[in-house]
Amino acid sequence: MKIENLFSVKDKVVLITGGSRGIGEMIASGFVANGAKVYITARSKEVVTETAERLSNKYKGNCIGIPSDISNLKGIEILVEEIQSKEKSLDVLINNAGAAWGGSLEDFPEIGWDKVMDLNIKSLFFLTQSFLSMLEKSGSRDYPSSIINIGSIDGINKNTFKHYSYSASKSAVHHLSKVLAAELVKKNINVNVIAPGPFPSNMLGKAVSFDYSELEKRNPRGRVGTPEDIAGLAIFLASRAGAFTVGEVITCDGGLVAVAGHDLTS
Repeated sequence: MKIENLFSVKDKVVLITGGSRGIGEMIASGFVANGAKVYITARSKEVVTETAERLSNKYKGNCIGIPSDISNLKGIEILVEEIQSKEKSLDVLINNAGAAWGGSLEDFPEIGWDKVMDLNIKSLFFLTQSFLSMLEKSGSRDYPSSIINIGSIDGINKNTFKHYSYSASKSAVHHLSKVLAAELVKKNINVNVIAPGPFPSNMLGKAVSFDYSELEKRNPRGRVGTPEDIAGLAIFLASRAGAFTVGEVITCDGGLVAVAGHDLTS
C-alpha cells in the first residue's frame, strides 16, 4: 500500500476541457507532471497549443492541445471523433470548461442565461454521454474510470457577485453529477464534483480586477488556491486512492463554506 501506487496516475489517458488556463491548466499540470497522457481543449488553437507545449516541456511529459468549441453539439462531436482517432479508451474525463455572466437582476439578458447554461451544464451532459463507451472500456471494479465535474462553491452558497446563471448552472452540475454517479457506478465509472473556491483565473480575476488581496484576507486559510490544492484533489479522485469515493461534491475553498460561507462583502 505504497503512496506512489495509491495515488498513481501514470499512463492514464486524461481529457480536460477548458484546460489551457486557470483551474483547468492547474489540474493538467498535476497530471502531466505525474506521468499521465493529457489532452486539453480550448477554443483558441494558439492558446491551447502553447499551453500544451509549455506543460510538456516543463514537466517532461505528454500534453496534447486540441482546439475545440464544445458549447454546441457539433463541436462536441468533432472533439469526440478526434479523441477516438487517437485512443481506444479514456481513463479520466474532467469537465472543467465553463462560462460566467454578470449583470444586475433588473437588466440580466437572455444571452447571459443561455450561454452559461449551454456550456456549464448542457455541454457537460452531452460530452459525458459521448465518452461513456471509452470510459467504460478502461474501468474495473477496483480501478474505475473517473469523471470529475468542476462545480463551484457558488453552487452551494449565495454568490458574492451577480452571476445568476452561473450559480444556477453550478448547482445543476452538482445535482446532475449525483444522478449520474448513481447510474454509472454500475459501469465502473466514478462521478464526483470538485467545487472550488477562489483560485487565480481569468474568470475570477476579471471580477476583482486581478487583485486577490481582499479575497485572501477574507479566506479562513488566508490565501487563494494554488495548483497543488486543486490538482492534488483531482489526482486523488482519479487514482486508486479515490476508487471508493462516489457521487461526492468536495469543496476546495480554504474553508469558506465550512467556516462562514463565502459572502465576501460582509
